[in-house]
Amino acid sequence: MTQELILTTASQRAQDGQLPYRGAVTPQEAFALIQGNPAIKLVDVRTKAERDWVGMANIPAEQHLFVQWNLYPEGKPNPQFLEQLKEAAGPDEVLLFLCRSGVRSRHAAKLATESGYRNCFDILEGFEGNKDAAGHRKTVEGWCKAGLPWIGA
Repeated sequence: MTQELILTTASQRAQDGQLPYRGAVTPQEAFALIQGNPAIKLVDVRTKAERDWVGMANIPAEQHLFVQWNLYPEGKPNPQFLEQLKEAAGPDEVLLFLCRSGVRSRHAAKLATESGYRNCFDILEGFEGNKDAAGHRKTVEGWCKAGLPWIGA
């Protein structure tokens, strides 16, 4: 699938789902976009503790941004989120937001869009995905389940 087709499909998902940002991509589509265009950035909004303890996507460092949506251990929203995002990326860049299961990334993509970022995409399913029947992640959906490269904790 070409970059253009991925972005068109992602934008169609946003229209169909009435999403408040440019689009939504699967983990596989996100990885294809990153591989195909070094200007595209993945914005991991999980806490540093999550990245340290669970792992993170293994992509080129210059394409990997870390801007926490919540702070650890207090769990409160990061009051510096937008300021930190502005330091890391410009309003015209294509930004792919990633969290554990796709909830925080949706909120981050929405806030960034409302703040003038024009090309925000949520990565559906997140890094670990939802829990299976036994309460485990990485087995049902998400970046890890898709077999995409990641660095484990």
